[in-house]
Amino acid sequence: MTAMADEEMTVALPPKFSIKQMVAAAVFFAAALGLSQIVPSIEIAWVTGLLLLTIYLFAFEIVGVDVAAVSVMVLIGLTSLFAPYMGLEKGLVDTSHLFDGFASNAVISIIAVMIIGAGLDKTGLMSKVAAFILKVGGTSETRIIPIISSTVGIISSFMQNVGAAALFLPVVSRISARSGLPMSRLLMPMGFCAILGGTVTMVGSSPLILLNDLILASNQALPADQQMETWGLFSVTPVGLALVVTGILYFIIAGRFVLPATAAESSTSGSDPLKYIQEVYGVGYALSELVVADESQFIGHTLDEIESTHRLRIVASKQQGGELHFGPGSVARDTEITAGMVLGIISEPTHLKKIAEEFKLRIRNELRTFSELLAATKAGVAEVVIPPGSSLITKSARDVWMRKTYGLALIGLHRNGETKREGDDIRNMPFEAGDTLVVHTSWDALQRIEKDRDFVVVTTEYPREEARPQKLVPALVFFGIALSLVLFTDLRLSVALLTGAVGMILSGVLKVEEAYEAVSWKTVFLLASLIPLGVAVETSGTAKWIAEQTLSVMGHEPNVITVQAVIAVLATFFTLVMSNVGATVLLVPLAVNMALQIPGANPAVFALTVAIATSNSFLIPTHQVNALIMGPAGYRVPDFMKAGGIMTILFLVVMMAMMSVVFP
Repeated sequence: MTAMADEEMTVALPPKFSIKQMVAAAVFFAAALGLSQIVPSIEIAWVTGLLLLTIYLFAFEIVGVDVAAVSVMVLIGLTSLFAPYMGLEKGLVDTSHLFDGFASNAVISIIAVMIIGAGLDKTGLMSKVAAFILKVGGTSETRIIPIISSTVGIISSFMQNVGAAALFLPVVSRISARSGLPMSRLLMPMGFCAILGGTVTMVGSSPLILLNDLILASNQALPADQQMETWGLFSVTPVGLALVVTGILYFIIAGRFVLPATAAESSTSGSDPLKYIQEVYGVGYALSELVVADESQFIGHTLDEIESTHRLRIVASKQQGGELHFGPGSVARDTEITAGMVLGIISEPTHLKKIAEEFKLRIRNELRTFSELLAATKAGVAEVVIPPGSSLITKSARDVWMRKTYGLALIGLHRNGETKREGDDIRNMPFEAGDTLVVHTSWDALQRIEKDRDFVVVTTEYPREEARPQKLVPALVFFGIALSLVLFTDLRLSVALLTGAVGMILSGVLKVEEAYEAVSWKTVFLLASLIPLGVAVETSGTAKWIAEQTLSVMGHEPNVITVQAVIAVLATFFTLVMSNVGATVLLVPLAVNMALQIPGANPAVFALTVAIATSNSFLIPTHQVNALIMGPAGYRVPDFMKAGGIMTILFLVVMMAMMSVVFP
């Protein structure tokens, strides 16, 4: 069966339910039935049930968050058909407006921000940033951390924070290789400040981009005297900058105590990749060339059988009188070994010597057949990460035929602080977000992989040409145009940002295919599909009812600051167990309705509190940025709990203090 067929079968399989998920489903179903008996209307009962279903799907990852969001949107649409059987007069949301989210200001703005970010990256700007940071910061940790953190914080204020972190991952790798500082001392400050930087402007994170649309949706259900104003691009900047500065100071002061110094995060960016393998894996891997003798027992066996049995990794092959095979589309695991075949192998020399003696193989003293293909200028060891949202998650290297499909020969896998190598069945291990893969590959293949959204390439120091450095000026010009339109005109945010994105395509900074690839369609569908749920929560009166019940528990005259703090804590909790977009959609209508029932409270500020607090995701590596940096730095969950626990508290304290000053 082909790799594509395997992939299609994997996708087609229904989700498998664990005991924990089934118990949780029973609990959530019971809660929905219980609430249906006490809510004031049948509409609120159904919306509450959908809310609980959404939370369940997100928290227990029954399906992908985007699939969950689309499923809930479809269920909302079907209520128009089944309304008479559900006791409803009409559907929860008019089907003519069910897909308005896909044309919303928030969704188009996010698409434009992703394209602009990809355009800036395509010019090689990040390499220039790395060189500048090294020039200014030298090799001092106390100087490099604030420079890296402040730079990524500023960049992530104008693009998605996970995108900023992905751009800076190879930058930090390069800085680590040149300065000698462990990546574990640099990546967590960078990642945390990428998240914090998303609070500096209203286009820095999905929740803040979405907020104004949610405010406008809430206004539709409010009388004229209670209408809320939308927020400007820099309305949140004082709060965001205070949070970024807090994060930087935290790591400068407490970094020596909370940052780990793991032994497995040296970078493959160094000049001797195989030395890196020896340092990280504790084995002396070397590249060798084998000739299969006529009487060898390997003859008739496939490459896969030999590799699995004898802990060898074959990266190139050539049959007698045949062509050289190396790279994508060439070396397949079902290739049969024949007499006279030459194999390019990565293995421990002592182990390889034993195998050669036992199975009548001849080891050449130097590379001859593959001297050109496997030269350091053409190929070598690289480090790549499986990012959140990769289509390879839950699939193994064997499932996708990684060596043949991508030209990546997997020789090591680093996960949760533990390193596995050939002999540990790494090619059958399903990939997880944050996995660091150590691979042997050609530099041409690696350069193509850099454009593949299923990978983030950490290795930067390898022979290649910068993509389009000559396009730096037009990229900066169109970025400046987009920013100017946002700042100095009343043009809608989506139109202003899309002007910059289209400009980058027309000026050749990006090809149109690259622009499509730059967009995280998973994020787009997640955001657009949740908007109808937010509308249903608001228009059905569900948000108002939940707000009333919450306030009744807190007393008849609760303090404004106290309620606002409770909302911030709720948002922090929700964002740890579900997506920050989902938490925002669920909690903004609730926060607005709570504010409307408290004298002196500003509903727009309460809504902003939710959108900012959903960035408070440091305690566990559930945020996409944290998942991205976990593997390359060798972090473990306790590392995040140690450093992130303090950061979570600091975030809440600084956010509440700044909001009371900026929005009294």
